[in-house]
Amino acid sequence: MDEKTKRAAAAILLAIGDVIKELGEVPSGHLYARLMGHMSLDSYNKCIAALKDAGLVTESNHVLRWVG
Repeated sequence: MDEKTKRAAAAILLAIGDVIKELGEVPSGHLYARLMGHMSLDSYNKCIAALKDAGLVTESNHVLRWVG
């Protein structure tokens, strides 16, 4: 992955994290419904997994919560 692609991926991840942080919690399906015209479900799931792996987001009953 080149630097430009890495920066773009990081920006997308940051934007999704910011939305969840701003809302506090959001149903994952609702969030993806807003993003589905811009990214695949696989890409969305990878972003959410990265945020969860970083300890920034938790998911329970398909609801994403910001834990920062």
